[in-house]
Amino acid sequence: MKHFHHLKYAALFIIGFALIAGFGWPNGPITSKGEAAASASFQKKSDDDDKGAIVAEAQIEPTAGNEVKGSVKFIQKKDRVHIISKLQGLPPGRHGFHLHQHGNCGDNGMAAGGHYNPTGTPHGSPDNDVSHRHVGDLGNLEANHKGDAHDNRFDNVIKLSGPQSVIGLSVIIHANPDDFVTQPTGNAGARIGCGVIKQIK
Repeated sequence: MKHFHHLKYAALFIIGFALIAGFGWPNGPITSKGEAAASASFQKKSDDDDKGAIVAEAQIEPTAGNEVKGSVKFIQKKDRVHIISKLQGLPPGRHGFHLHQHGNCGDNGMAAGGHYNPTGTPHGSPDNDVSHRHVGDLGNLEANHKGDAHDNRFDNVIKLSGPQSVIGLSVIIHANPDDFVTQPTGNAGARIGCGVIKQIK
């Protein structure tokens, strides 16, 4: 009888543990209705944020002797643009990151021309107001020790619509950091990657 009680308690323990862990339920661990609703609400808000948004992307390819590849995506959200960069193959460290005036990556990126600067303002940091930066001044991207750079930012100067839309221009990745001071390029060095911005939505 004593042995029977031990088996009964052991069986109850296993059943209780299985219920806590969510074993035996076809949909995995038990989730409260509140958690499920919160998750669904978050996903809906994220989807709603991009509804009707203009989306453009530049596929970055390396210039001769370089290895940088990846994408830079632009999403117009009301009065600002969300910029998402995912690059690999960069030398570790910071790299100047600019929009250039022509949608042409020929001649190792030189065909892209200079910084996009329709207002004729001085070169500067992307944090400066519009009178102290080029529209195309996006600052720096920073690559880790593996050469990967993932950057997520918002910019309230560039636009994906209207007379100063950046769609059709080029994204240039430079060899050196942008110092935000040297005119007109920030002393960012050679062009190691280039991609033309194309509307995808």
